Amino acid sequence: MFGYYLDMALRSLKRNRVLTGLMVLALALGIGASMTTLTVFASLSADPLPEKSSQLFYVQVDPYPKNEPFSRSGKLPWLMSYIDAMNLLHAGRAERQAAMALSKVKLTPENAQQRPFFSDGVMTTADFFGMFDVPFQYGSGWSAGDDEARAKVVVIAGLLNDRLFGGANSVGRILRIGDQAFRIIGVLRPWAPQPHFYSLYLGGRDYGAGDAVFLPLQSARAIGQMPINLFSYAAGDKQKLETAPSTWLGFWVQLPNTEAASAYRSFLGDYVRQQVALGRFQRSDAGLSSLMQWLRDQKVVPDNVRVQMGMAFSFLLICIVNTVGLLLAKCLRRSAEISVRRALGASRAAIFMQFMVEASLVGMAGGLLGLVFAELGLWCIRRQPAEYASLAQLDVRMFVSTFAVALVASLIAGILPAWRACAMAPAPQLKSA
Repeated sequence: MFGYYLDMALRSLKRNRVLTGLMVLALALGIGASMTTLTVFASLSADPLPEKSSQLFYVQVDPYPKNEPFSRSGKLPWLMSYIDAMNLLHAGRAERQAAMALSKVKLTPENAQQRPFFSDGVMTTADFFGMFDVPFQYGSGWSAGDDEARAKVVVIAGLLNDRLFGGANSVGRILRIGDQAFRIIGVLRPWAPQPHFYSLYLGGRDYGAGDAVFLPLQSARAIGQMPINLFSYAAGDKQKLETAPSTWLGFWVQLPNTEAASAYRSFLGDYVRQQVALGRFQRSDAGLSSLMQWLRDQKVVPDNVRVQMGMAFSFLLICIVNTVGLLLAKCLRRSAEISVRRALGASRAAIFMQFMVEASLVGMAGGLLGLVFAELGLWCIRRQPAEYASLAQLDVRMFVSTFAVALVASLIAGILPAWRACAMAPAPQLKSA
């Protein structure tokens, strides 16, 4: 029977080409707009590390004086002082822990024909790579011993390795950072979680290509590397970051389960109360946010993206209402045909199914055309200066979702006309004919 309904639906759509085209175009415009904004929203709100995001937590403490404006806001500082980061790091109360800061790194290629240039760098500690499952193409990261020994070792991204060494295995080669020679011990595979959750508020880019150079924190500081973001909360020498009253480090921990997270919260509470007793802190507040909670708190999805998505789906609703009107008009024009079929024995269910199949065909055609509009919309977004513009790509999930939205929209639009058609009394129509 489905084949019969399909054949009748196709015949009906062909008989009213202009009306069919209007319905398809209306749905396509709504679907194209909604899927464009939904794709951007899904890209920005996606879990950047789904395999272990539930185990990753961002740590916050508050060394600021009570009269400091930020402290009066009731919020915790985003960054941490060097003293607190090292205290928590050396306490070793998490499965893994890492302190990190971003820095602009001056690189001098071995090839004299290549000019020195600046690149995005991360000053961090040994657990960074294991905690975030950073993939290596060659070599590996450094050890905690290298951290303490201020070893002049470096890990570089694959893109930088391609630029400097033509993609060859560069482990063991020398890379000059500033005026110092560092030995390359690892080369990463492509790795750029979106957003760059580990560097939010460290001063880098939240989206796009990943960082290129990864240095041991102690080694980077020994050669004078400065963080991009630095907030002082009292007088002091900003160059002496290890002792200055300033916050400039992000601190992440890996906790394998809820029991470990609860234990770390208790430890963190004890730590801040101890610092209050020592006179370093004036507030005993501390924060431990899961990765996804941290992203939500930092509102990584811009408000304008949410507004645009709401407007796009409102437009889709308007398009569905218009399609309902067009289908109803078509139904009324076919009242005589429907009455003849009823008189010949067609049930109300058969009439209802026929109109729903017809609406589904309109939805699928609208979905195909909507894909074209969605791709056009995403192409326009990729041409915008927004930091996240490069993420506007229609993947397989969004491709399937487009047809799902089209089918649902068309079925919703078809319910009222189909019900009106099957509820139509055949006798008055046959008499008038």
